[in-house]
Amino acid sequence: MHETPNTRQSLLLRLRDPADDRAWLEFVDLYSPLIRRVARRGGLQDADAADLEQEVFKAVAGAIGRYDPDPARGSFRGWLLRIARNLLLNLLAARRRHPSGGGGTDMISLLEAFPDPGGEDSAVFEAEYRRRTFEWAADQVRDEFRPATWQAFWRTAVENQDPRQVAADLAMSQGGVYVARSRVLARIRVKVEEIEGS
Repeated sequence: MHETPNTRQSLLLRLRDPADDRAWLEFVDLYSPLIRRVARRGGLQDADAADLEQEVFKAVAGAIGRYDPDPARGSFRGWLLRIARNLLLNLLAARRRHPSGGGGTDMISLLEAFPDPGGEDSAVFEAEYRRRTFEWAADQVRDEFRPATWQAFWRTAVENQDPRQVAADLAMSQGGVYVARSRVLARIRVKVEEIEGS
């Protein structure tokens, strides 16, 4: 079982140390699926998406020391999304054999195809972040519960199965299913708050 994660602010501070392998592994585990999703939405194939992912992490490693966590400047996820978006645009522009920032009509079309991070891409990135955070937290706490408790939670909260049927399948009362779901959700919420720093 994994150890308790650091809060996001402490994780960001730890990322400033390139030798902190645990911090970088946690960071990559959490953010890889989000960056890959941005790449796939940009039309990249799996291999190119993996390359973009590596470029984003390389850029973060080079810039994390200058990252300013001031809320007035935006969130960390917004900063990360801007890096991913800019690198994606650079890659797509290079593929079209136009110099970066050339300003031609192809470049304008390319930029319009990828709106500013405040728009739909930001919402998708945020939704993917929430999904990935939930998956990570669920994975962290799963071994803390009996299999029947976990199944009651998973089947009703994630798979949206009827609690009566789940109760019958697991030889539990319907109330027991609700209690199990509530206990697991509460524990997941604590894990999410740890990573969010809330």
